[in-house]
Amino acid sequence: MSLARYLSKLGAMLGSDGKVPQAAMANDAPLGLKSMQVFSTAGTFTWTKPVGIRKVKVIVTGGGGGGGSTDNDDQAAGGGAGATAIKLIDVSSVSSVSVTVGAGKTGNTNGQSNAVVYGNASSFGAYCTAGGGANSGGQWSIGGYGGNASGGDVNIPGGDGCGGSIDVNAYTLLAAGTGGASYWGSGGAGNIRNNAGLGRNGRAPGSGGGGGAISTSSMNGADGIVIVEEYA
Repeated sequence: MSLARYLSKLGAMLGSDGKVPQAAMANDAPLGLKSMQVFSTAGTFTWTKPVGIRKVKVIVTGGGGGGGSTDNDDQAAGGGAGATAIKLIDVSSVSSVSVTVGAGKTGNTNGQSNAVVYGNASSFGAYCTAGGGANSGGQWSIGGYGGNASGGDVNIPGGDGCGGSIDVNAYTLLAAGTGGASYWGSGGAGNIRNNAGLGRNGRAPGSGGGGGAISTSSMNGADGIVIVEEYA
């Protein structure tokens, strides 16, 4: 920009007192990340806007689905992961927003019904919602479906859980299905027949739990998460 153009622009911005009006400063100042709030425990909370914040970027992930279970010679599938919504929001006229962090679904126990049950959804007010992942339902071998998101500038489905196995030999060490991966990372490993200590709950926020095998329980889906990046 030439000196003449710069002086012309500056003159247009100055008030009668020779100072730059606050509104002009706010509109022309570049955005910068100032702070961040993280909600990682399942429940309902309130985000309160810090002084000077004009925009936020929220990353919202739903709870993961629990692993399926079996009471016969099958290896059950892993649970699906919660979805993720990402949204940039102008909060200039907003002082607070309700935040919900969805709980992960508890894994099914040995012989429990495999009716489809989803992990709980997470949300940032009415701006965006991220649905939870499902446990594996119906046939033992079908992985739980990942959740779906809505309202975000970017909506990312959760990963499906890995399938299990039907009618396997009683002496096999074939593992049950792994839980689906969320936006944040991997799900839990499935159990192995008669060895409940090898399975894992969902590892990353919103990821699915591993499936169970005969004489073992399945693993739990991980709770979701809501991250609020705050920009001045």
